[in-house]
Amino acid sequence: MSSKQGGKLKPLKQPKSGKKEYDEHEMELMQKKKDEEKALKELRAKASQKGSFGGTGLKKSGKK
Repeated sequence: MSSKQGGKLKPLKQPKSGKKEYDEHEMELMQKKKDEEKALKELRAKASQKGSFGGTGLKKSGKK
C-alpha cells in the first residue's frame, strides 16, 4: 500500500466550547483587571506625550 499523502497528519479540530458561566467573584476580578489595564494604557499615553523622565536629557561629563 503506497500513499501519496506525506508528512504528519493534522489532528482533527476540537469543537468550540460554549460560553463559560462566571460567578460574581470572577466577574469582579475580570472587571478590576480591565480597569487596571485601561488606567495603565492612559498613563502610557500621557507619559509618551511628555517625553523622557526628569527632562535632563543626555548627561555630560565634567571633562573637556
